[in-house]
Amino acid sequence: MAVHEHIETNQNQDSWLTRQRWIGYAALTAIAYYLFTEHRQHVIAYLPFLFLAACPLMHMFMHRGHHHRHDDANHEQQEKKS
Repeated sequence: MAVHEHIETNQNQDSWLTRQRWIGYAALTAIAYYLFTEHRQHVIAYLPFLFLAACPLMHMFMHRGHHHRHDDANHEQQEKKS
């Protein structure tokens, strides 16, 4: 019975996180729209710098900081064989 209550709690937390994520997306979209419509000159002037800043950010988030998780799996397999 305690396990069932725990599952319901996780489902409620997941729906809350999903709701927060959508609210965040809506807020970012509204901010982007406002910046582009009202401050188009300023946004276009800084656009090349935004592209340059996006490269390291994408690299960091897509590779998750180079923690090399696949190496950890190989290391664990070698330990099991020993």
